[in-house]
Amino acid sequence: MENIENSRHLYLDLMKRCLLNLIYPQSEELLPLATDAGVRGRSARTVLGRTSSHKVWPPLRDAQGNLLTLIAQDRMEGRIWPVVAHTMIGLKRLDNLEFCIEQVMTNGVPGDLIETGVWRGGATIFMRAVLKAYGVTDRCVWVADSFEGLPPPDTGKYPNDAGDSLHEARELAVSLEEVEANFERYGLLDDQVRFLKGWFCDTLPVAPIERLAVLRLDGDMYESTMDTLVNLYPKLSEGGYAIVDDYGAIPACRQAVHDYRSANRITGKIHNIDWTGVFWQKGN
Repeated sequence: MENIENSRHLYLDLMKRCLLNLIYPQSEELLPLATDAGVRGRSARTVLGRTSSHKVWPPLRDAQGNLLTLIAQDRMEGRIWPVVAHTMIGLKRLDNLEFCIEQVMTNGVPGDLIETGVWRGGATIFMRAVLKAYGVTDRCVWVADSFEGLPPPDTGKYPNDAGDSLHEARELAVSLEEVEANFERYGLLDDQVRFLKGWFCDTLPVAPIERLAVLRLDGDMYESTMDTLVNLYPKLSEGGYAIVDDYGAIPACRQAVHDYRSANRITGKIHNIDWTGVFWQKGN
């Protein structure tokens, strides 16, 4: 049994390293995620160093105390738009995702797993990998995205999104076909993976999802965050987990979370994952 557990964690650790491209990080040019103002920036930088207009984060070390490269530091913290890697969420948020999935399996919390806003699919690929590692066959992974980038802000209905320009970032527009191909590269594209293509306001109200155990939001905007919470949070089982990727980085996303929780009298403690990600357990 111990050998099985060790093999499982070795596989999931390797999955994280591959999804983050910690294997060949020197091959990447990088786009920074975080600026001094705490919002996503789009100025290019390369592996040669950080531009002076961006905050220099404290150096990080691995578990053995070795100093990590600038690329690895940013990858661990999830502060970049990588050119090659399949996820930008960083190691701590992948660790959190693993924790939440393992908890719902251990505690018998019913329901599927979903991420709303998947980019290249890395987090959902990891969701499927965790189910595969544990031999779980009765849960699905839902992959929800426009696969065309973000929508222009509807400031009449959602004034908190005023000034948002992420819809102009073509780096965020990754096709359904590319995400499917990424699943296939890991040998994880099968009938336990379900795709929801379209704007959240169109797809989520009619999504054929009965129950969820893990709900991961990565829609950046107030509108996308609120659409997800309104349509999917009621389907989250008691004891399940809600994870919000952009809570710390994007004020509009954070406001949507607060507005929804306040309107629905949700008092579960919000826990920090890293500099931007948070999560809470439904019913606690």
